[in-house]
Amino acid sequence: MSLADHAGAATAPRVSVAQRPRTWRRLLRPAVLYVLLTFFGLIFGFPFYWLVIGSLKNEAQYNQFPPTWLPNPPHWSNYVTLFQALPFGQFLVNSVIVTGFVVIGVVASSAVVAYAFARLRAPGRGILFALLLATVILPSQITIVPTFILFSKLGWLNSFKPLTIPSFFGDAFSIFLIRQFFQGIPRDLDEAAMLDGCGYGRIFWHIFVPNSWPVLATVAIFAFINTWSDFFTPLIYLNNFNKMTAAVGLAFLNVEHGGGSSTVTLQVMLAGSLVVIVPMLAVFILLQRYFVKAITLTGVKA
Repeated sequence: MSLADHAGAATAPRVSVAQRPRTWRRLLRPAVLYVLLTFFGLIFGFPFYWLVIGSLKNEAQYNQFPPTWLPNPPHWSNYVTLFQALPFGQFLVNSVIVTGFVVIGVVASSAVVAYAFARLRAPGRGILFALLLATVILPSQITIVPTFILFSKLGWLNSFKPLTIPSFFGDAFSIFLIRQFFQGIPRDLDEAAMLDGCGYGRIFWHIFVPNSWPVLATVAIFAFINTWSDFFTPLIYLNNFNKMTAAVGLAFLNVEHGGGSSTVTLQVMLAGSLVVIVPMLAVFILLQRYFVKAITLTGVKA
């Protein structure tokens, strides 16, 4: 080695042990994270797995101890019995109709009201918004008697009107959530649109709606799940058996099973529960990226 090489080696900065990259730490943290996620995923996913395999067993397999982890053979006849014992297909169609109207009504009306609270200036706007938020903590059971009397006077009982039409007047929580998202949209876009001659309606439709798909999808998810799984409201307002929704239909399965029906077994009830759960899971899985984005972008501005 030459003298110049010795001089260069002497002047080169030394890298301490603490400054050296610790590859094992970079690998250990994600490995531990994946192990924990897998562990808790198995814990929370086990009830759904047990529901699926339970719906494919016969009574002997279901009562077997120790339990079998896979049905052998799978009994798809439980799903056939589900639709033969009760008009469960009609129940599902009723749920689709009611839920579809509710989702459209809640998203459309809540978006319009939220835009008014977020952008329009009016006397008493803050008081009105506070009163709106106060209704969120009001249990629906408190208003069920006067609401039932009102719908009875209107002649809406035993129809889908009490289940769908109120959704077109907005939902307090949905209005709050959309308003918070709207407030994050820059006002420069509003001013630029006004300079181009746009009114409030065109600004709402061409600027706010296209830029608010995450929060609108989130509101649609909440409205779908709450309506699809709603048991109380259809039970109160509907009397015709063929107009019942799927959530109420599950209760009729329980009545048939408790009444000693030989066809409606516990496995048939599990099959019915799975049929009702799958649409909610499908909607959430399809729209979950919008849901996460909306929760991330939505602030809590006053």
